[in-house]
Amino acid sequence: MSATANSLRYNAAAPFRVLIVDDEPAQRALEREILAPPRYLTIEAGNGMEALALISQHDFDAVVLDKRMPGMDGEEVIRRIREELGEAMLPIIMVTGSSTGEILPAGLKAGATDFIRKPYNADEFTARVDAAINRKRLTDQLDSAEAVLFALARMVEAKDGDTGDHCTRLAHLALRFGDELGLDAEQRLALRRGGVLHDIGKLGIPDRILLKPGALDDAEWAVMRSHTVIGERLCGALKSFRLTVQIIRSHHERWDGSGYPDALAGNDIPLLARIFQICDIFDALSYPRPYKPALPRQKVVGILRDEAARGWRDPELMRIFLDMIERDPSSCEVPGMTEDLGQSLFEDIRRTQTPLDAPPGAVGVR
Repeated sequence: MSATANSLRYNAAAPFRVLIVDDEPAQRALEREILAPPRYLTIEAGNGMEALALISQHDFDAVVLDKRMPGMDGEEVIRRIREELGEAMLPIIMVTGSSTGEILPAGLKAGATDFIRKPYNADEFTARVDAAINRKRLTDQLDSAEAVLFALARMVEAKDGDTGDHCTRLAHLALRFGDELGLDAEQRLALRRGGVLHDIGKLGIPDRILLKPGALDDAEWAVMRSHTVIGERLCGALKSFRLTVQIIRSHHERWDGSGYPDALAGNDIPLLARIFQICDIFDALSYPRPYKPALPRQKVVGILRDEAARGWRDPELMRIFLDMIERDPSSCEVPGMTEDLGQSLFEDIRRTQTPLDAPPGAVGVR
């Protein structure tokens, strides 16, 4: 089961779901007695194969696992949970009666979260289980917040009349450009997230402005431009989005200082925002939208060169980008149109909603 699916069922008030794995019935009974309802909901497995089957079928907050079991020992069970089932974040607490110093490093290498030595105190046992579960649920809560943000961002695209492919293409192109520039993994992840989240602040823009046919007046433009600040507020609470927020707020700034919301100029504009905006403009011009046709590649390149010449875009980044496109035209194409961030959750939400279509003649990548 996917991490996203697990996180969407996050409920801080729900009982702690613990899988007890031990080949000795008496030991399982002892642990079941300590981890008693209503705080805990326990399920038991008598061997490693039973444990793997249960984990593949159910969601657990933690696994309490005996070290020594016939057939498949605890370390092998852990390795298979991590590698075969893909449960990287599931807390696994290994119970052992051995006092050998080799047990700890071997178990940690296999992927154990914590250890409890027999005989143990019941209070210590529950404290270690609770600590592991609380950490996991905090992580689940963060994952859920991220998933919801991505889904909401996709809903903005659908409301504006877009199919969602723009997000996928933009994330791919920004990553490709990031590779060209030699960016690190954290910066490249921010660019990928930015492909989906850059316009999430449009959730706060009234439909009469967001979907208005024709041009906006000055007052309406002032409201529209606030979407960058609204987006920053929506995503700024997540520390893991520190770099992505720079893209959300600043992707409409211009090299000469004539952009918004802060009228930043030159290198004062965050690097990732400067990179991202070039990709965003390229994609917006290259593909059809409800209010405009796709432009041929030669015309798109001409517009980008003109914007750089007018002082709107970072000239060196634009030079590198256009060189990349000319050298490798396939760099702006997404092989197979793979799923983008938030897509599956967005589709689940959309199936329960009345479709929202932009009115005919809606204009502008605003």
